[in-house]
Amino acid sequence: MGFETTDMKNAFLNWSSGKDAAMALEIVQKSTSMKVVELFTTISKAHQRVSMHGLRLDLLQAQANALGLPLKLLQLEDQINLKNYGDAISKVLDSYKSNGISDSVFGDIFLEDLRAYREEQSARYGVKCHFPLWQKDTKTLIRSFVEKGYEAIIIAADADLFDANFVGSCIDKNWLDHLPRGVDPCGEHGEFHTFCFNGPLFSKKVGFHLGEKVKRSYPFVDKDKNRTEKSFWFMDLYI
Repeated sequence: MGFETTDMKNAFLNWSSGKDAAMALEIVQKSTSMKVVELFTTISKAHQRVSMHGLRLDLLQAQANALGLPLKLLQLEDQINLKNYGDAISKVLDSYKSNGISDSVFGDIFLEDLRAYREEQSARYGVKCHFPLWQKDTKTLIRSFVEKGYEAIIIAADADLFDANFVGSCIDKNWLDHLPRGVDPCGEHGEFHTFCFNGPLFSKKVGFHLGEKVKRSYPFVDKDKNRTEKSFWFMDLYI
């Protein structure tokens, strides 16, 4: 790995492939003090898809190509525990720091505990975290996202909140106007996940086809530490 040295800080962006990451990328790339030089994504080692929502790797790579940025992947075991996850991320942080990259960008907006975890872990390797969307109004963010010409499709959604028709829908003004009450417009509480496939940062629109919709359940520990299951709808996309 090698990156050009300039007066600007070089950063890597923790890339989910979704709208929040795209909005964070836009803010940083417009700044005069920092630029994103690489996207970083965790993937399922077993399934070779994005860990969070199952996006296929060829679409993830096509997206990175359209953004003109290299893509670094970290393969993780499914149902990895927190210690092993932390160990794997630590190696990535150490590698970036060794190559002169000491700044990391995230698209998080509200989750205090998650931010604290990221900052604590990164600080051990001298990497500073940046949260360009932090505490911004999510309704304003998502409306601006649409107005600027970005396009994103819902590829995963909480089955307790949405039926199968919600996955596969694209974010636009009509979508925003009909979002159920109580659902964060950016899905910041895990209500849904997206794939951003077009917008001002893209050299071209990322083409894809709609595949099958599936419902999957996972072990889940609620706020009272009760073990239960959580179900999500997924929309498969393919080139």
